Amino acid sequence: MILKKIILDNIRSYKHQEIEFPKGSVLLSGDIGSGKTSILLGIEFALFGLQPGQRGSSLLRNGEQEGGVKIEFEIDDKIILVERTLKKSKAISQDYCAITIDGEKEEISVTELKNKILALLNYPHEFAKKQNILYKFTVYTPQEEMKQIISQEPETRMNTLRYVFGIDKYKRIIENAAIISSKIREEKRIKEALTMNLEQDKLDLLARENEMESKYLNLSSFEREFFLKKEKRKNLQEEKEDISRRIEERARLQQEVEKAKIAILNKNDSILNNKRIIEQLRLQIKELEGLKIDESKLLQIDREIAFAKKEKEKMSEAYLEINSEINLMNNRNEESRKLEKKISGLEICPTCLQNIDPVYRANVLNKVHSDIAENNKKLIILEEEKMQIKAKINKVELEISLKEKDLADFKLLKIRYQEVQEKQVQFRKIEEMNKFLLKDIELLKEHNENLKSLIFELGKFESMFQEKQKEFEDALKEERMADIKVAELKKEIDMFNKQIGELKLKLKRTHEVREELIYLTKLEDWLLRQFIPLISTVERNVMTKLKIEFTKLFEKWFLMLVADAMNVKLGDDFTPIVEQQDYEIDYAYLSGGERTAIALAYRLALNQVINSFLSRIKTKDIVILDEPTDGFSEQQLDKMRDVLQELNIAQLILVSHEQKIETFVDNIIRLKKEEGSSRID
Repeated sequence: MILKKIILDNIRSYKHQEIEFPKGSVLLSGDIGSGKTSILLGIEFALFGLQPGQRGSSLLRNGEQEGGVKIEFEIDDKIILVERTLKKSKAISQDYCAITIDGEKEEISVTELKNKILALLNYPHEFAKKQNILYKFTVYTPQEEMKQIISQEPETRMNTLRYVFGIDKYKRIIENAAIISSKIREEKRIKEALTMNLEQDKLDLLARENEMESKYLNLSSFEREFFLKKEKRKNLQEEKEDISRRIEERARLQQEVEKAKIAILNKNDSILNNKRIIEQLRLQIKELEGLKIDESKLLQIDREIAFAKKEKEKMSEAYLEINSEINLMNNRNEESRKLEKKISGLEICPTCLQNIDPVYRANVLNKVHSDIAENNKKLIILEEEKMQIKAKINKVELEISLKEKDLADFKLLKIRYQEVQEKQVQFRKIEEMNKFLLKDIELLKEHNENLKSLIFELGKFESMFQEKQKEFEDALKEERMADIKVAELKKEIDMFNKQIGELKLKLKRTHEVREELIYLTKLEDWLLRQFIPLISTVERNVMTKLKIEFTKLFEKWFLMLVADAMNVKLGDDFTPIVEQQDYEIDYAYLSGGERTAIALAYRLALNQVINSFLSRIKTKDIVILDEPTDGFSEQQLDKMRDVLQELNIAQLILVSHEQKIETFVDNIIRLKKEEGSSRID
């Protein structure tokens, strides 16, 4: 990772400031309180956000409601821009997060942004839920914080270093293995209790299987008995059904006898009825044979009726003509009366508009009266003619009616005469029918006698049916009892099978539990005797390797900063041990410059060991040192040039107020603070 630029808005003492970072060594120079450390805190906030326990008020400028940081850096030839903002409401919290990679911007949550940064830096996955301590020990650790780490209790420091190196997993593995061993012992006690009755369960299973075999033998005997009872019941049922069919046959024959009796009665009734009809036909034939039909009289009546109808039509036409003439006369009289009424009241002629002469009016009225009188005479004559014609029409209609009645009577008589032959044929048919009916009656009587004989023979089956019914019911009861015995035994067998199945399943599970118990015993033994010692050995070997590498680098950097008369090494708990003339010197009794030298050497050694151990992380090209020369003598300051050259990294950012350091670096960014605001000078 190479830093390129940072923009601070309302962060600590900065209102707005854009700072560009070139490659090589860069010095943030300025007096104490000029805002140098604020830039480093801004870089950390931009990358990882607020840390657990860190308040937003430690970053947001006093009196401001909003602030933010934008940082641009390069990883694997990718230009990355990260934006974070702070907002003040009830408390100061992170408000907005975004990341832009090669021009593609994405607005995401605080957690998502942190995970994305860790992924870009290629930090191990387990550091996602931890504080950014790996960043602190590889990139930026405040000098005083490093001194605190050195002076910590050994166990606390070892836990921190395990954490940083990522080998605290070995300790967790050992602790988890111990927990698993405890759980295994508890599980073993449970499984031992479950397998305690295994042998007794085997004996119970054997006893139940023997008893089951006995029940199967009994079942075979019961099923054979049930089969015999069932066959006996079937045979009796067939015999009973055969007798029942004979009884039904007898009932059917009795019904046929009754039907034959009814048929004989019906045929006798038919014979008597036919005799009455024959007698009636004889009388009717005798009566009709005396009738004589005159066909010429029938023709004469037809001609007379036709002539009378023609006469009636002529008179009807004359009647209509007279009636029309009467209507015409009445219309004329009505028109004359209207004219009379009109002329009587008319004074002026409507055509010429002159007064009408009274003489002319009198002449016209006389003419009208004369016409009306003449018409009335004609009407009287016409009415008399009309009455005469009407009387003639009525007379003719009466004659036609009488003649039509005579004609109908004559035709009816002719029809009756024609019925004589039909009645004679009917007479002969009925006589023949009676002969057949008599024969049928004789046959039916003979058939009935035969049926009565059969019915008598079938009568004995009534008593036989009662006996067979009782035998059948007894056999059915015995069959049911045998069936119940079989069913009960099968139910017992099913129950035993179920119990045996449950016992077998229990034994199977118990065997499985015992196998699991054996496995757990082996697993526990393996964990306690092999796995945990192996992990402990691995941890010790890793820590020994780290200690050797760490000691070599620590000695290298320390000897570059102090006099040759002093030697350093690391204890087993990574505690710095300082020796002078074969005497150990307690860290607390060292001078300020010597303590700073130890802290810086420890810091640089730690940085290189981590980058070597975690070779894939992307922060090995950058180191940030905050006041690394605090308390140094002039001689030690001179040696810092060699240290900085020996680091040989792509980007080194130093924070110092020592002017002499300015001659050791490639670039200088001067900072100053005026009226409470920091800026680049």
